[in-house]
Amino acid sequence: MKKYLSLKKLSIVSLLFVFAFQLSAQVINQDTVKSQKLDTGKMWTFEFPPFDYLEKTYGFKATQEWFDDVRLSALRIPGCTASFVSEDGLIMTNNHCSRGTRRQIQKEGEDLAATAFFAPTLADERKVPNYTAEQLVMLKDVTKEVLSALQNGKDEKEKIALRDEKMRELKDQYEKETKLKCDVISYYNGSLFFVQGFKTYTDIRLVFQPEEQIASYGGDPDNFTYPRYDLDCTFLRIYGDDGKPIKSEHFFKWSANGAANGELVFTVGNPGSTNRLRTVAQLEYLRDIQFRNSAYLSDNVYNRLEQLKSVNPKMADEYERQRLAFSNGWKNTVNTYKALNDPYLLARKKDFEKKLQKVVFNDPELNKQYGHVWKTIETTRNELRKIEPKLTAYSVNPQYFSRYLQIGNALVAYAKYQMLPEEKKKELEDQRQRMGGFGGQRGGGNLQPGFRDNLYPDNFDSILEEAKLEINIDYITMNLGKNDALVVKTFNNKAGKDAAKSLIAKSLFKNKAAVQELFKKTPEEILALDDPFVQFYAKGYDQLEPLRTQQKEIMDTENVAFGLLGQILYKTYGTSITPDANRTLRLSDGLMKGYDYNGTTAPIKSTFFGMYDRFYGFEGKYPFNLPERWKTIPKDLDLSTPVDFVATNDIVGGNSGSAVINKNAEVIGLAFDGNIESLQGNFIYLPTFNRTVAVDSKGMYEAIKIVYKFDRLADELKDGKMK
Repeated sequence: MKKYLSLKKLSIVSLLFVFAFQLSAQVINQDTVKSQKLDTGKMWTFEFPPFDYLEKTYGFKATQEWFDDVRLSALRIPGCTASFVSEDGLIMTNNHCSRGTRRQIQKEGEDLAATAFFAPTLADERKVPNYTAEQLVMLKDVTKEVLSALQNGKDEKEKIALRDEKMRELKDQYEKETKLKCDVISYYNGSLFFVQGFKTYTDIRLVFQPEEQIASYGGDPDNFTYPRYDLDCTFLRIYGDDGKPIKSEHFFKWSANGAANGELVFTVGNPGSTNRLRTVAQLEYLRDIQFRNSAYLSDNVYNRLEQLKSVNPKMADEYERQRLAFSNGWKNTVNTYKALNDPYLLARKKDFEKKLQKVVFNDPELNKQYGHVWKTIETTRNELRKIEPKLTAYSVNPQYFSRYLQIGNALVAYAKYQMLPEEKKKELEDQRQRMGGFGGQRGGGNLQPGFRDNLYPDNFDSILEEAKLEINIDYITMNLGKNDALVVKTFNNKAGKDAAKSLIAKSLFKNKAAVQELFKKTPEEILALDDPFVQFYAKGYDQLEPLRTQQKEIMDTENVAFGLLGQILYKTYGTSITPDANRTLRLSDGLMKGYDYNGTTAPIKSTFFGMYDRFYGFEGKYPFNLPERWKTIPKDLDLSTPVDFVATNDIVGGNSGSAVINKNAEVIGLAFDGNIESLQGNFIYLPTFNRTVAVDSKGMYEAIKIVYKFDRLADELKDGKMK
C-alpha cells in the first residue's frame, strides 16, 4: 500500500506545487506558445465520419459501410460501453462496469467476487434484473428545427426555454414514429442538434466474469498508471423476447494476433464529458472555483482517512474502504486541477482562442454577429465568481461533509419544507418524481423516518466526523472569506480544529435519540434551535433561492453565447475538430505506442511474466495478491502472452468497456483506463503522453481458455458464433 503524506506535509507539497507553477509562469513566454491541431481531441462522431482525416493521416480509406458496421456493433450500457463480439448476442465490457450485475445475480452463499463466474451451459447464463443495453440505430439532423425555435425567443431565458421545449417535442415525436428510445443531443456547444434513436435490449444474462482481484489487479495504487496487469473484462449475452439469444448481424470479430507496434487502432465508446471547447474564461473559472473546491475536499478527506488509521486502528479497514470508494475520483480531480494550473497548457488554450477571435474580428459580418461572445462569457463567469462560493458554502456534499453539518442542513430543509403552502409542496414533489428521486437538499420532502435514521447512524464515528468537520470549516471559510459575518459568528475566528471542538460541544446532536426528537418539533421551533449547525444553515438557507435564481439567469445568458461560440467553431473548422464528449457514441483513432515516464520508457504491452513479477515482488500482499486459481502458475499458461497494452487513443470516463479494434473491425483489446497523464484530457488532448490502457485480446483468450478452462466461451470468441 502507498504511504501517504501527513496533512502538514501535504500542505508543504502543495506550496511547492504553487511555487513550481509560479516559476513555470516566469520561465514560459506564453506569447510564443502555440496551440496544436489535435488539442481539441479525436472523439469523432458518427454523424460526421472523418473519411478525409483517416485517409490523409493513415492512408486508411474507411467507407460509410465500415462506419455503420462499427456503430451497430457498439452498445451503451449504464455508465459504460459494451460491444457485440459474436453473432449470437455475446457482448463484452469491463468487469468494473458490471460489478452491479454480479451482485444482482449472486445466490445465497456465493461470493462471486472471490470465485469468479462462468456459465457452463447456455441454460446457466443468469439474467441480470433491470439492466439494459442500447444500440444506436438512427441518426437524424434536427438543427434547423431547434435553432428556429430558439431564435423566436425575446431574451436569453425565453430562448433557452423554447430550445428545450422543442427538444422535448422532437424526442416525443420520433419516439412515437420509430418506436425507439430517442435522445435529442447537441454538438459544438449547442449549435448542431441530432435525434439519436436506440434499440433497447432488456434481457441480458451474465456469461463470464473473473475474480475481482485479477480484474482490478494492483487496486488503488495502480489505478491511472501503467504498466498494468488487469483482466478487466466481463461477457454477457443479449436474449430476445422469445427467450433465445438474439442474432446480431453486426459484431466485432476476435483478432487471433492482436495488434503490432505502431499499428492503427480505434476505440468505439461513449465518452462522458470534456471541457475542450470552453473559453479561457470558463477554464480559469473551473480552475479557480469548481476544481479548486473539489480538489480541496477530496484531497483533504482522502489523506485524513489515511492518517486516522493510526489514530483509530480498530476502524482502519473501514477507513480504507471509504478511501477506495472515491479514490478514482480523487486522482481524477486532483490531477485535473494540477493540469489546469499548468501555465503552459493554459497558454495553448489561449492561443487557440486568439486564432479564432482573429477570424471573427477580421470579418465584419462575423464580428457583427459573434464579436461579443467572448466578452459575454467572461462577464457571466465574473458574475458567477461572486455567487458560486456562497452556493458552495451553504450546500452539503454527503460524501465529504461531516454528519453534524448534514444533520443541521437536513433539519433546516425539513422545517422550511413544512412551512411551504401545499401547492408548492406538490410542485416540488412532482419535480422530485421527474428527477427520479429527491434532488438534493433543496426541500424536505424526502426526510422520512428512514432517512432521518441514517442521518445519525448507529455506528456514528465521532473521531471521523470531527475530522471531517475540521476540513469542512476551513472549506467554508475558504469560500465565504474569514471576514464573512456568518463565518465570524459561527466559527468565532477559530480555525478548523479548534472551531470543530467548540461547535460540537455546543451542539444539540448528542446522540441518535436527541436528533430524532428534534424532528418532532414544529418548523418554527427547529429554526429557533440554539444549535450552531442549525443556525448556520438557517441563516444561509434564505440566501440560497435568490442565489440559485441569479445563477440560472446568468447561465441562460451564457448558454446562448456558448451556442454562438459553437457556431463560430463549426463555421471556421467544420468537423475537423471534434465536439466535446457528451455520452454520445464516438470513434477515436490511435497508434499502438509506448511513452516515456518517470525516467524510463513504458512498454507497449505488459505480459503475464510482469504480473507474476509484481505478485512475488510484493510478496503476494494486497492489492498485489492473486486469486487461488492464479497463485500457482497454471499449467500451459504462456507467460509471454500480452495482458494489457497502451495506445494513443483519446478516451475519458464513459469509454470504459470500449472495444479496441483494428482496421478490419476485429477486437484487439478492451479499454478500461487511462494513464495519469491522460487526466488533463478533460480540457486538452496531448498525444505525446496521453494513453488509453486496455486489456489485450490475446490475454483475455489465454486466460479464458487455459486458466478458467471455459472452452465454450473461448470457442465462441474465436469463431464468432456458438457451436
